[in-house]
Amino acid sequence: MEEQVRNMLLALGEDPDREGLVRTPHRVSEAMKFLTQGYRQDPEEIVRGAMFQEESDEMVCIKNIEIYSLCEHHLLPFIGKAHVAYLPKGKVVGFSKLPRLVDVFARRLQLQERLTSQIAHSMMELLEPHGVGVVIECMHLCMTMRGVQKQNSTATTSALLGSFRTDKRTRAEFLNLIQGNSAM
Repeated sequence: MEEQVRNMLLALGEDPDREGLVRTPHRVSEAMKFLTQGYRQDPEEIVRGAMFQEESDEMVCIKNIEIYSLCEHHLLPFIGKAHVAYLPKGKVVGFSKLPRLVDVFARRLQLQERLTSQIAHSMMELLEPHGVGVVIECMHLCMTMRGVQKQNSTATTSALLGSFRTDKRTRAEFLNLIQGNSAM
């Protein structure tokens, strides 16, 4: 990868041997490995040790999970927040596992639409709940710093599965929870 970054610098008209760029191919390579580490993580392994039998049937919602991902079309970042919820059916998962699950899919080359769907379907498969809701709101640098250059635009995507799709009250409760003011 370092050689490819060096070639890109040359193609841009830069001197990869000048002081400020000498280590750039290495730094870019390391950054890309970190930003795409989700390819090397297993969602099931993330939640496996943190599933607990529990008869709770009340909604579990984690909101404002920070997202940092890379648009697969331009390799530019998109950043924002994910809000995830599920309605347990006999088992719950440790709270910290949901943001970790979000990161597994966010740390890949992505489309926001696919990211939203992957998180929701993974939660549905791994947690086996009555339903799952995922809403993601992001700013895409491919829209703000190039292309249409609309600096204040955000994209919102949602995936509602199970009771979040079929029960209007469940869906409304979730949407109300993520729009409400934070307790912090």
